[in-house]
Amino acid sequence: MNDVMEKTPDTAAGSQHPAHREHKAKFLLYLSGVSVAFDGFKAINNLSLFLEPGEMRAIIGPNGAGKTTMMDIITGKTRPDEGEVFFDGDIDLTKHDEADIANMGIGRKFQKPTVFETLSVEDNILLALAGQRRALPALFYRSNAADMAKIGEILDTVRLSDRRQDLAANLSHGQKQWLEIGMLLAQKPKLLLVDEPVAGMTDSETEETAKLLREIAREQSVVVVEHDMHFVRELGVKVTCLHEGSVLAEGSLDHVSSNQKVIDVYLGR
Repeated sequence: MNDVMEKTPDTAAGSQHPAHREHKAKFLLYLSGVSVAFDGFKAINNLSLFLEPGEMRAIIGPNGAGKTTMMDIITGKTRPDEGEVFFDGDIDLTKHDEADIANMGIGRKFQKPTVFETLSVEDNILLALAGQRRALPALFYRSNAADMAKIGEILDTVRLSDRRQDLAANLSHGQKQWLEIGMLLAQKPKLLLVDEPVAGMTDSETEETAKLLREIAREQSVVVVEHDMHFVRELGVKVTCLHEGSVLAEGSLDHVSSNQKVIDVYLGR
């Protein structure tokens, strides 16, 4: 695993020096010197994180470390008080709202699956495909051969091909998680943010989810927030440990988990 400092750009927030612009262009996601406070509490404190195109990254850390707030900032739900947040080179995410950011290619999956339980698995994916047409028109959207082929491809990826005509309500908890990931894939995100995807899953579903996300990461960049260290090891990716709103350690899981500060504030608990 390369030392992270080799890839870390100058973090002087707000600078528009040509070298800084060149650095941003290298990364799909660029957070530099980001801070945000709520009622005086700094939820994010001078956070810098850089994700390359095609990279999957695992984010770990104790409760209250700032993981959810970081994702809120990336998706436009929360505005930082200071710092830079850029996507895909030159898109300043701090100047866009949640809907804009979703349309730009950032998909977010929350911990609890939100699928349409009264619809079939196929129709859930179809609705997500049609979602670019928005609200009411999507409900009356009629599929075509290309859509059916795309749905088949997505269902293969998320291990639900044999449940295509089943109601989403009849899926297991883990399968609902996969369906929601499929619904996000239907929107063709460049970056997928996934929050604790294996919470409540069986061991076999957890193992399959690691395989699924590794497959997705061949096409999209993925950020996974997770507490399950066995699952993080299965992902086999670079790990960032957050604590008190900033990066405590970064590198391979072995490197991070052997860091005494990480053991003290997180793994040793």
